[in-house]
Order: sequence, then structure tokens, then C-alpha cells
Amino acid sequence: MLTSLPDTRDLVFVGGGHAHALVLRMWGMNPLPGVRLTVIDPQAAAPYTGMLPGHIAGHYSREELDIDLVRLARFAGARLIQGRAVAMDLSEQVVTVEGYGAVPYDVASVDVGITSDMPAIPGFSEHGVAAKPLGRYSAEWADFLERGGGDVAVIGGGLAGVELSMAMSHALGSRGRVSLIERGAVLAEQSDRHQRILRKELERWGVALHEQANIAQVQSDCVLLDDDTRVPADMTVGAAGARPHDWLAQTGLALERGFIRVDAHLRTSNPNVYACGDCCHQDPSPRPKAGVYAVRAAPILLNNLKAALGAGQVKAFRPQKTFLKLISLGDKRALADKGGFGPQGALMWKWKDHIDQKFMNMFRDLKRMAGPAVPAQVADGVREELGGGKPLCGGCGAKVAAGPLRAALANVTPTSHPDLVTGPGDDAAIVQMGEVTQVITTDHLRAFWEDPKVFARITTIHALGDIFAMGARPQTALVNLTLPRMSPRLQERRLAEVMEGITGALAECGAALAGGHTTLGAELSLGLTLTGILDGPARTKAGAQVGDALILTRPLGSGVIMAAEMQLAADGRDVAALLRAQVEPRTAEANALHGVHALTDVTGFGLGGHLGEMLEASRCGAVIDLSAVPAYSGARELLARGQKSSLHDLNRTAAPIDGLIPPEAEILYDPQTAGGFLAAVPQSDVPALIAVLKATGAQPAVIGECVAGPARITLR
Repeated sequence: MLTSLPDTRDLVFVGGGHAHALVLRMWGMNPLPGVRLTVIDPQAAAPYTGMLPGHIAGHYSREELDIDLVRLARFAGARLIQGRAVAMDLSEQVVTVEGYGAVPYDVASVDVGITSDMPAIPGFSEHGVAAKPLGRYSAEWADFLERGGGDVAVIGGGLAGVELSMAMSHALGSRGRVSLIERGAVLAEQSDRHQRILRKELERWGVALHEQANIAQVQSDCVLLDDDTRVPADMTVGAAGARPHDWLAQTGLALERGFIRVDAHLRTSNPNVYACGDCCHQDPSPRPKAGVYAVRAAPILLNNLKAALGAGQVKAFRPQKTFLKLISLGDKRALADKGGFGPQGALMWKWKDHIDQKFMNMFRDLKRMAGPAVPAQVADGVREELGGGKPLCGGCGAKVAAGPLRAALANVTPTSHPDLVTGPGDDAAIVQMGEVTQVITTDHLRAFWEDPKVFARITTIHALGDIFAMGARPQTALVNLTLPRMSPRLQERRLAEVMEGITGALAECGAALAGGHTTLGAELSLGLTLTGILDGPARTKAGAQVGDALILTRPLGSGVIMAAEMQLAADGRDVAALLRAQVEPRTAEANALHGVHALTDVTGFGLGGHLGEMLEASRCGAVIDLSAVPAYSGARELLARGQKSSLHDLNRTAAPIDGLIPPEAEILYDPQTAGGFLAAVPQSDVPALIAVLKATGAQPAVIGECVAGPARITLR
């Protein structure tokens, strides 16, 4: 029986703008089988600009503005590549992503918005902040207010600058004054009626206007104009100078003043490339740069992209000639504008807020699509094993639990070999070959992230942990790769992505790829068999001594975050932060741990399980200070909400923890992928080791100590 259809085409979204966000949502509800969808964006969350003035004024939290691209990509079944597109080769059909490499496409769509000319102003890069992208501006504004505020200068007297000036004036109150600087006339693009209304509002907020003003330099405490006027500014915000991204000029696409020209079908001069949003210019019916057009274009863009991929016929996009603008007035009031007329006041703010919240709720209320239905009649235990319909975790969360594994190994009769020094029981086996002592280990993970390159890199770093834990130098790797069914062309692309992830990680750790095996199967999974060379005695789980400090080199929580991400329940920023940590190699971290009494890496059995193995091998107990155990951002909150990995409950059963176990201990059972090392260290060595580990980029923490007694863990 055919359970899934093979992928045959690559669709790549360059940018996470509003049009692409809406298309992703619609795609998730009705995807086109056979298409792998990729989204390229440097951020884990895309801010909705319509609520920016309200956020700056203090009416919305930062989180309320964000379209979570990680959740949205998971909902759409898309791969998210966090990086900035810097080039597009139309002949080779690849997009180049800074810090990532080439991303091939069959059909591409560009929705990257616009950028700013602000850095061209002398001193702005050092002393100013652009209103877009929002991330830095929001963070610096919050810090500015927390420090007590002060005077603010806004560069740019268009509608965006005016809205932000009033918003900041509202938030500052009596703690500072806002000045608005414009090289021409403020609000020149607005109707006479609205100019009068908005100028009166600016006066009401006490905003000082500097019109026909040219900036000579932005300084730390002012903006200096070319007539030597000093505009007081403890913070300078740029809200002008919007222009197309420079890299678009090198693509070979037809442009209009740097913006991508598109026809009535949103198709560029290249038939395989589409564009939407502020980055494009629609030839048949040019319109101002406004988000409403991107929103209205989204259904047409979706239809035409599917047509380009082989399903259906293209449709024309006919944008309306006028649209309603609702302009924030600082406090919870707004001015309506359509064709130069419209009311103002609190009712207009409520209307604006209703429209904005309705738009954002489309991305907040994403629900995981239901999996295959369970037959009415199944054997006892089937429903329990399915875990309430939750998908099986990827990474170490999909591993066989410690209990069944130990039971199976207990029935295996050990075999001897003159070259085998140690077999199962430690992180890796030790093999003696003449004068050379080698360690060998294997690991295999099912995919937990849609990007094969990132998944392969993390899996390789994870597998290398056993080599490092034994104190060996990585040597060689054999790969066992299963790819989902797909066309030969996509097989070639996926293999290239996976191999780039593997070989890059191996090279950084001093190892080489020696060969491997590939096959097609139900899903992407990757196994590695690794060898390493021991230049001295092996570091093992045995050897921990009473009184030793227990040091953990990385936070816990990767299992629950990855499990929640699959359920659309994790914050995309937490997922992105976890991935940034997981792709970092652990060579320097491992090398810093020479001289420790005992060492292991924390992986599938969680901290509780792996510490239990160390204690059993060392014949001692341990006391753990729960408050000292570090966790990745969001992990503890997810556990408190009932999220957990597939392996979590079985890890809890196997962990040798005594006494009353508080809810805070749940983090100890979380299976880790590319987790940290757990070391038993003499107390006298702790300060120096912590300093060295921090210098490598690790996040070490002293979480407890070894004590006399049975191999059990006590919590405090």
C-alpha cells in the first residue's frame, strides 16, 4: 500500500514576509503532494509591522507582534533555513544563503521586503538604530525605557516616522521629548486634511519638528544638522530611507528602480521566479508599498505557484485602487484614512486592533493536522503506545529506553576477541591493534528537523560525543543513510545536503568520511559508525570518587523542545536558540575535560539515566541540586505544561532517584540530542575547569557532588 507520495520538485520561499506567511498557512491546510517547500529567513519570527507603533507605545508585548516562522514552517511541512539570502543564480536555479550555502529550487518566490539607507548617514551605525528590522529596535527601546528614558530623535517624517514619534512620546510621558527630522516637508504624501490632523496630534504630543533639515552627523547625545543645529537625542531612530535590497540588482531579474518587476500573475522576468510584497513592482498596476497588497495577493500567489509546479492554471492579481489605512495616534486612538477622508478616535483604535488581532490569530491558532485514524479494533496496548496520538519524537527521543535495552543485553552472551579490550557498557568500545588503541561507537537518529543539512550536522556532532567522552581523537566515520522516496534529481540534492552537514562537522573535529551506505525508506534517518584514537588512558564512566563535584557542560531540555516543536507548541525563538547550540562542535569542550575522574555524555537516557550509569560503574551515590541544573530557554515551561518527549516516561522509570521527587525534577528525564558532558571532578580543580570550559563557549554548571552509598541519586 502506498503510504506517501515521492517528492519531485523544490519550491523555495526567499523571505518570510506577510504574503509568504499567509501562503504557508494555506499550504499547510492543503499542500501540493510531491513538493518540498523551503523557507529562507534570518529570523525565527517575522514581526507584523501593522502593530509596531502599538508595541512601541506599550499597548502590545513584543511576542504579540511575532509570526512564529518555526511553528508556521512545521505547520506547512516546510524546511526553515535561518539565514539571509544574498544571491540568486537564475541559470543554475540556486539561492545563496549567507553562512549556509546554495539552496537549489525548481520554482522560487521572493518576499524579502525592503531595507534601509540609514547606515549611510555619518554616525548612524554607531549611535542610531533603524526601525526595521524590529528586533534590535524593540530591544534597545525596552532597555532605553528601563534606564529611565530621555530625548529621542526620529529621522524620517513620513507616516511611519510620525506614528513612531507619537508612540514613543506616549511611552516616555514626561521622561523625555521626541524630535522629528525630515529633509523635506513632514507628511508630504498625505492629503491636506490628514496633514492638518496629524500635525495637530504631533503638537499635542509635544513632538518638535525639524523640516527641510539635512543631517550632518548622528552623535551619541544629539543629531547635528548641517546648519549646526543640535537636536537632543539620547536615542536616535531611523524611520526613512527605505530601498530595495542590493543583492536583487545582481540576480538578472528585470527591475524597476531596484524593485523586482512582476506581471499580472506575480511572475518575474524569469518564468521560474515569482515575487510579492514591498520588494516588487507590479508592471500592469503599480501601487504604493503597503502590506494590504501583499495580504490580498497571497491567494493568487499560492494558486500560481501550484500552477508553476504542475497543478492548475495561473490567475491574475488585480489590486484595489484604494485601501483603508488606520493610523495610530500614540495612545489608544487612531485615524481612519481612505481616499483622504475618515474619522478618528478610540473607536477607530478598537477597529484597528480588531483587524490586527484577527490577522495575527490566523498564525497563533495553528493546529497540528490529524494523523492517520486508529482503527476501531486494535490489540490491547496499541492506543497507549501511540501516546494519545502524539508523533514519535526524532533525535534521541526516538531511542529504545534503558529498561528494554538492558534486559535484551543481559541475555547476550559476551564473546571474547584478542583485540577487544572493552565491549558494551561504556560510551564506546575499546579495540587494541598492535601499538594503536582505537575506540569505536555507533549512533542512529531519525530526523527531528526538516533541514537535512542541519539535521546531519547535529547528528554527527551528537555521535562524536561518545568518541570525545572516551578521551579519543575522532578518526573516521561510516554513514548509513535512509532517504524518503523521491525523484533522482531530489535524491541528488538531499544527498548533497546531508553529506555537506556530515563532512563539515567531521572536518571541524579532525575526522574523515570513510564510506557508507544509502537506501530509500519511509523517512529520513541517519546513522554513523565512528572510530577514534586513544593517545593515553581512556576516560570512562567508572572512577568517580566520593567528594567529587559533578559538572554539566551544556543545558538540558533539547528533547522536550524538539517534541513540542513537532506539536506546534514550542516558541520558535527557543527552537532557534537550541539549534544554534546543537550545531556547535564539542572538540574544545571535550579537550578541556582532561584529568577528570569520570566522564560521559548526556544523551537519550537523560541526565538521571546517564548519571545513574556513572554511579553504578563508580560504586557511589550522588546528591543533585535541582536549582543548579541549567536548562535551555522554554524547556522547563514546556514540561510544566505537560509537553514531553516520547522517551521521557521510560527514562523516569529507569532513573535511580530516591525520596520525594518534585515536579522540577522532570528535566532530569529529558533525552538529549547533542547534549553536554557530565564529569566527576576533584573539588580543587573546579574553579579552573569552569573558567576553561566557559572560554570554549560551553555553559558549565556545578550541579551536585558524589557521596558515599549505593548508586542512587538524592535531590535537594
